[in-house]
Amino acid sequence: MAWWLDLIFDVLVASVIAVVAVVVAGIAQRQVRRIGRNSERFDETLFNFLGTVARYTILVFAAIFILARFGIQTASLIAVIGAAGLAIGLALQGTLSSLASGLMLLGFRPFKIGDFVEVGGRSGTVVEIGLFATELSTPDNVQVFVPNGDVWSGAILNYSHHETRRVDLLFGVSYGTDLAQAEAAIREVIADDMRVHDDRPIMVLVTGLADSAVEFTVRVWVARADYFEVKGDLQRRVKERFDSVGIDIPYPTQTVLKA
Repeated sequence: MAWWLDLIFDVLVASVIAVVAVVVAGIAQRQVRRIGRNSERFDETLFNFLGTVARYTILVFAAIFILARFGIQTASLIAVIGAAGLAIGLALQGTLSSLASGLMLLGFRPFKIGDFVEVGGRSGTVVEIGLFATELSTPDNVQVFVPNGDVWSGAILNYSHHETRRVDLLFGVSYGTDLAQAEAAIREVIADDMRVHDDRPIMVLVTGLADSAVEFTVRVWVARADYFEVKGDLQRRVKERFDSVGIDIPYPTQTVLKA
C-alpha cells in the first residue's frame, strides 16, 4: 500500500505545481504586457510577445518538475528538446532572423504605423509592424510585405520622422541670361509661396556650368505634408516666370557637320 500513498502524494504535489505554474504564468504574462501598455518608448506588440514567452517558459519548467517528481529522467528529455530546437532553428534560419529583426524593430521603433518609409528596397506607408514582416501600402495602393530581416539589415529611410523637409530643385538658364535677373525671378516665385518656411535658410546659387546651361540650385524648407506639392508647384511657376520675363531654358543640341 505504500506505493499507492506515494503515488497519491506525487499526484497531489504535481497538481499543486501545475496550478501554481498556471497562476504564476498568467500573472507574469499580464505584468509584462502591462509594462508594454504603460511604456511610451517601446511598442506594445513587443511586450505581448515577451509576455507569451514568459508564460510558456514557466509552464515548460513546471512540466519538467512534474515529470521529475514521477521519476522520469528529464536530462535526456531536455537533451532531446535541445536537439529538436537546434534542428528546427537550422531549418528556420530565415524565419528566426526575421523574428529577431522584428523584435529589434519593435524595441527601437525606427518608424511607426502611418510613417512613409523606404525599407528593403520598397517604399510606402507603414500599415503594420509584425514579428516576421512589415506591411506597407505603396502610393499606388499596392499591399507589400517586407520580411523584417530585409528591413533591419539595410538602411531605413523614414520620410515622416521630421516635421519639415528640404526641397531641392535644379534650374538651367542659357549662357546669355542675366544671372541676377534669373535669381531675382526665382526668389520672387519662392516669396509668393506661403508654404515655404522663411525662418529657414533659402538657397539660390549658381552651382554648375553645364554644356548648354548655367545651373541654379534651389533649396527651401517646407512642412512634411507639403513636400511634393511645393516641389511640383515651384518648378511650374519658375518656368512660367522665366517665360514671362524672357529667360530662356535651353535644352541640349547637337550639331552635325557634313563632310
